[in-house]
Amino acid sequence: MEIINLVFNFLFLVLSVIIFGMAAYALAHAVRVSNDAFVSAGKLQKSIWLIILILATLFSAAGAYGYLTSFLAIGGAVFIGIGLGIFSIIAVIAATIYIVDVKPAVKGMGGRGGNQGPYGPW
Repeated sequence: MEIINLVFNFLFLVLSVIIFGMAAYALAHAVRVSNDAFVSAGKLQKSIWLIILILATLFSAAGAYGYLTSFLAIGGAVFIGIGLGIFSIIAVIAATIYIVDVKPAVKGMGGRGGNQGPYGPW
Protein backbone atom coordinates (compact mmCIF):
# COMPACT_ATOMS: atom_id res chain seq x y z
CA MET A 1 0.00 0.00 0.00
CA GLU A 2 2.92 2.30 0.69
CA ILE A 3 4.11 2.00 -2.93
CA ILE A 4 0.67 2.97 -4.24
CA ASN A 5 0.57 5.99 -1.94
CA LEU A 6 4.05 6.98 -3.09
CA VAL A 7 3.04 6.74 -6.76
CA PHE A 8 -0.11 8.80 -6.26
CA ASN A 9 1.65 11.40 -4.13
CA PHE A 10 4.37 11.73 -6.76
CA LEU A 11 1.75 11.97 -9.52
CA PHE A 12 -0.01 14.85 -7.80
CA LEU A 13 3.32 16.54 -7.16
CA VAL A 14 4.14 16.34 -10.87
CA LEU A 15 0.67 17.63 -11.80
CA SER A 16 0.99 20.60 -9.47
CA VAL A 17 4.39 21.48 -10.96
CA ILE A 18 2.93 21.21 -14.48
CA ILE A 19 0.09 23.54 -13.49
CA PHE A 20 2.63 26.02 -12.13
CA GLY A 21 4.66 25.76 -15.34
CA MET A 22 1.61 26.41 -17.48
CA ALA A 23 0.63 29.48 -15.47
CA ALA A 24 4.19 30.84 -15.48
CA TYR A 25 4.50 30.30 -19.25
CA ALA A 26 1.19 32.07 -19.90
CA LEU A 27 2.23 34.96 -17.67
CA ALA A 28 5.61 35.29 -19.39
CA HIS A 29 3.92 35.39 -22.78
CA ALA A 30 1.32 37.94 -21.67
CA VAL A 31 4.04 40.24 -20.36
CA ARG A 32 5.83 40.24 -23.73
CA VAL A 33 2.76 40.97 -25.88
CA SER A 34 1.73 44.58 -26.41
CA ASN A 35 -1.54 45.98 -25.12
CA ASP A 36 -2.65 46.85 -28.65
CA ALA A 37 -2.49 43.20 -29.67
CA PHE A 38 -5.10 42.27 -27.06
CA VAL A 39 -7.37 45.09 -28.17
CA SER A 40 -6.93 44.23 -31.86
CA ALA A 41 -7.72 40.57 -31.23
CA GLY A 42 -10.92 41.49 -29.36
CA LYS A 43 -9.76 39.88 -26.10
CA LEU A 44 -9.73 41.23 -22.55
CA GLN A 45 -7.25 44.01 -21.89
CA LYS A 46 -3.67 43.11 -21.13
CA SER A 47 -3.90 44.44 -17.57
CA ILE A 48 -6.84 42.16 -16.78
CA TRP A 49 -5.04 39.13 -18.22
CA LEU A 50 -1.93 40.02 -16.24
CA ILE A 51 -3.93 40.14 -12.99
CA ILE A 52 -5.59 36.81 -13.78
CA LEU A 53 -2.31 35.14 -14.70
CA ILE A 54 -0.38 36.58 -11.76
CA LEU A 55 -3.00 35.19 -9.39
CA ALA A 56 -2.98 31.87 -11.24
CA THR A 57 0.80 31.68 -10.98
CA LEU A 58 0.80 32.54 -7.29
CA PHE A 59 -1.91 30.01 -6.42
CA SER A 60 -0.32 27.26 -8.48
CA ALA A 61 3.10 28.01 -6.96
CA ALA A 62 1.59 27.73 -3.48
CA GLY A 63 -0.03 24.41 -4.44
CA ALA A 64 3.20 23.04 -5.88
CA TYR A 65 5.16 24.13 -2.81
CA GLY A 66 2.57 22.54 -0.54
CA TYR A 67 2.76 19.25 -2.42
CA LEU A 68 6.55 19.33 -2.46
CA THR A 69 6.86 19.87 1.28
CA SER A 70 4.22 17.25 2.02
CA PHE A 71 5.82 14.77 -0.35
CA LEU A 72 9.24 15.28 1.19
CA ALA A 73 7.86 14.94 4.71
CA ILE A 74 5.46 12.05 4.17
CA GLY A 75 6.63 10.26 1.03
CA GLY A 76 4.52 7.17 0.57
CA ALA A 77 3.54 6.56 4.18
CA VAL A 78 0.12 8.21 3.79
CA PHE A 79 -1.90 9.37 0.80
CA ILE A 80 -1.70 13.17 0.80
CA GLY A 81 -4.94 13.49 -1.10
CA ILE A 82 -6.00 15.29 -4.20
CA GLY A 83 -5.87 18.62 -2.44
CA LEU A 84 -5.21 20.65 -5.57
CA GLY A 85 -7.92 22.92 -4.29
CA ILE A 86 -10.31 25.13 -6.12
CA PHE A 87 -7.65 27.79 -6.66
CA SER A 88 -5.30 25.43 -8.47
CA ILE A 89 -8.17 24.24 -10.63
CA ILE A 90 -9.05 27.84 -11.47
CA ALA A 91 -5.35 28.50 -12.18
CA VAL A 92 -5.11 25.66 -14.69
CA ILE A 93 -8.36 26.78 -16.34
CA ALA A 94 -7.12 30.38 -16.65
CA ALA A 95 -3.74 29.31 -18.03
CA THR A 96 -5.37 26.90 -20.49
CA ILE A 97 -7.79 29.55 -21.75
CA TYR A 98 -4.92 31.97 -22.27
CA ILE A 99 -2.68 29.44 -24.02
CA VAL A 100 -5.40 27.95 -26.23
CA ASP A 101 -7.52 31.01 -27.04
CA VAL A 102 -5.73 34.28 -26.37
CA LYS A 103 -2.14 33.40 -27.30
CA PRO A 104 -2.95 32.37 -30.91
CA ALA A 105 -5.19 35.42 -31.34
CA VAL A 106 -2.49 37.90 -30.31
CA LYS A 107 0.40 36.01 -31.85
CA GLY A 108 0.97 38.04 -35.00
CA MET A 109 -0.52 41.35 -33.93
CA GLY A 110 1.53 44.36 -32.98
CA GLY A 111 4.81 42.57 -33.46
CA ARG A 112 8.29 43.92 -33.05
CA GLY A 113 9.95 45.42 -36.06
CA GLY A 114 8.50 46.48 -39.33
CA ASN A 115 9.06 45.56 -42.95
CA GLN A 116 7.72 42.07 -42.49
CA GLY A 117 6.30 40.67 -45.67
CA PRO A 118 4.41 37.42 -46.12
CA TYR A 119 7.67 35.53 -46.69
CA GLY A 120 9.90 37.32 -44.19
CA PRO A 121 11.65 40.66 -44.02
CA TRP A 122 11.85 42.83 -47.13
